[in-house]
Amino acid sequence: MFRRQSSKTAEKNGFSVVRAYTGHGVGRSLHEDPQVPNFGKGGTGIRLKDGMVFCIEPMINAGTFEIDILADNWTVVTRDRKPSAHFEAAVAIVDGKADILTSI
Repeated sequence: MFRRQSSKTAEKNGFSVVRAYTGHGVGRSLHEDPQVPNFGKGGTGIRLKDGMVFCIEPMINAGTFEIDILADNWTVVTRDRKPSAHFEAAVAIVDGKADILTSI
């Protein structure tokens, strides 16, 4: 649901969603599987199951979804250098429902 709504809402309003990065599973290591895209067609992708914990991390852009990484090899900017917003939220699936673990 989130993946479909975030990209659908952003694109309907003239924004884009970065495709080079995804959300990810949370466990004992940083950025574990499964990869959780912030874009795509609703009803596709991984099936959410009880016990899963993952982060969703959309990067919503005023322009293109294409990115560049700056010389520091850390800073990500949109290729057209227009404004972009990024946030991360942790979600657990408990009893078939999403439990948001971080405040947005």
